[in-house]
Amino acid sequence: MVLILGRRLNREESETRDSPAVKRKIFEVDPKTLNSQDAFDFNCGSVHSEAILQVFNEFRDCRLFTDVIISVQGREFPCHRAVLSACSSYFRAMFCNDHRESREMLVEINGILAEAMDSFLSFVYSGRAKITTENVQFLFETSSLFQIATLRDACAKFLEDQLDPCNCLGIQRFADDHALKHLASRCRVYALANFAEVAHHEEFLDLRREELEEYTASDELAVGKEEMVFEAVMRWVYHSLEQRKPMLKELLHHVRMPLLHPNYFVQTVEGDHLIQNAPECYQLLHEARRYHVLGNEMMSPRTRPRRSTGFSEVIVVVGGCERVGGFNLPYTECYDPVTGEWKSMAKLPEFTKSEYAVCALRNDILVSGGRLNSRDVWMYNSQLNFWIRVASLNKGRWRHKMAVLLGKVYAVGGYDGQTRLTSAECYDSFSNRWTEVASMKEAVSSPAVASCAGKLFVIGGGPDDNTCSDKVQCYDPEEDTWMLRANIPIAKRCITAVSLNNLIYVAGGLTKSIFCYDPVEDYWMHVVHTFSKLESCGMSVCNGKLFILGGRGESGEASDGIVCYDPASGIITGVAAMPRPISYHGCVTIHRYNEKFHKP
Repeated sequence: MVLILGRRLNREESETRDSPAVKRKIFEVDPKTLNSQDAFDFNCGSVHSEAILQVFNEFRDCRLFTDVIISVQGREFPCHRAVLSACSSYFRAMFCNDHRESREMLVEINGILAEAMDSFLSFVYSGRAKITTENVQFLFETSSLFQIATLRDACAKFLEDQLDPCNCLGIQRFADDHALKHLASRCRVYALANFAEVAHHEEFLDLRREELEEYTASDELAVGKEEMVFEAVMRWVYHSLEQRKPMLKELLHHVRMPLLHPNYFVQTVEGDHLIQNAPECYQLLHEARRYHVLGNEMMSPRTRPRRSTGFSEVIVVVGGCERVGGFNLPYTECYDPVTGEWKSMAKLPEFTKSEYAVCALRNDILVSGGRLNSRDVWMYNSQLNFWIRVASLNKGRWRHKMAVLLGKVYAVGGYDGQTRLTSAECYDSFSNRWTEVASMKEAVSSPAVASCAGKLFVIGGGPDDNTCSDKVQCYDPEEDTWMLRANIPIAKRCITAVSLNNLIYVAGGLTKSIFCYDPVEDYWMHVVHTFSKLESCGMSVCNGKLFILGGRGESGEASDGIVCYDPASGIITGVAAMPRPISYHGCVTIHRYNEKFHKP
């Protein structure tokens, strides 16, 4: 019986088919009427290729049809040139070009292990490879040599899955040596997150100096307390003392010694014999001592807490108003530039007053004076999140400014409702007392005030209702005297100033500019243009950058913008928005404990 497939034929076609001259065909299909149901596109998928590879592998084992022998460490591997060339561009270049190896039966390859070659050929002929901790390095190097990206990536992924505190540094060095950027990055992230454990393993002691500095300099280093970083550095130095002793200063430069507990600093750090005999480290020790006395007045990269300790630098915005003639706001809120989060703090007492002065003393905040109750002074305790009243000003004032110099608070200038003031007074928190100091040379209200290089600077301001000053008045606390320094290039009031890296930065006054003053050289320069003209804005230094928050524009409308200027790069950017438009507010930076980031 013969199976005939095709459409039914009419009688004429049947007669033609039955004629002796025409051979009978099993399949009879009219191409004009062919449709998808008349054909079957068969595909057995990967089974076919796997079966063929399996047969080739059997041929290899039996040395059937093999046409080349690869020799590695004296061990011979019979292979098929076609299979090797199909899988590896390395072998394709070797066998398909006019190289000597393309004609020879025996090809010797140096620089790899025979065991790695065996595993590599198993992968070539089967698509499978057994990767272990013992062979992963050699298998990776072999697959890299022969340009098998899939096997190389599989080895890299295997290494990534094996990360552990005892091996992550070694794997990172391996990744760096082989330009595995993703794996190297994963190793760094892992080592940063597990530094406390990593630092106790042998691999840590074998780090190069620059590798150790990269870790200890990072804000992302995960440690419960800074003491762990100091101990890790000293352990590394003592491991090879004679060779590493000259590196001590550079290494301690990245340890945030100001943030060490004072008892630990005195007993362990200053008591260390190696540090006692390293005069080059004395400046770092002096910085830590000053910070323990002065707090946030003294800022450097080493005074910024690592976020893993549970502390972060935040900008605190105190009070202010949303529009001219509007209500004064009671809010005290902190902004974390790293996360962009805003958090509420205890509300400011007597918030109905306006045009008060705000400054940070150590890690607390002082608010003084104001249009109502102009002698009152309140202090915010950052540990307790609570406001307390402290000693009142000797002279009631508003539109004045405060700054901290050598651990003491200075309130200068302002307005008492009748005249501008030349008077200045100093607050000692230990005695809770304000004392008068020498008066300024010129009475001003709404100036910019900042301390820098051991002196207090009062910049610009308004001598009266109609004029603005360009004078810079400098106070020397040792001499209790004022002197005039180089004039600021603009004459403005409602400006604000901060100190950063021994320079003073000034913004506001509807200038659309940031100016910088060098007190050592007594020289002013224009730094950068801002995005809009603002006055009565807040300005503070956080994480080594300068932030300008809010302020009032030319139309009198308040702004909710935040601008960030990075002196290291010279770049200014708009980074975020405040919860509400605001001006005439206080703006300071403190360290705030945030349990969310704490790791026990």
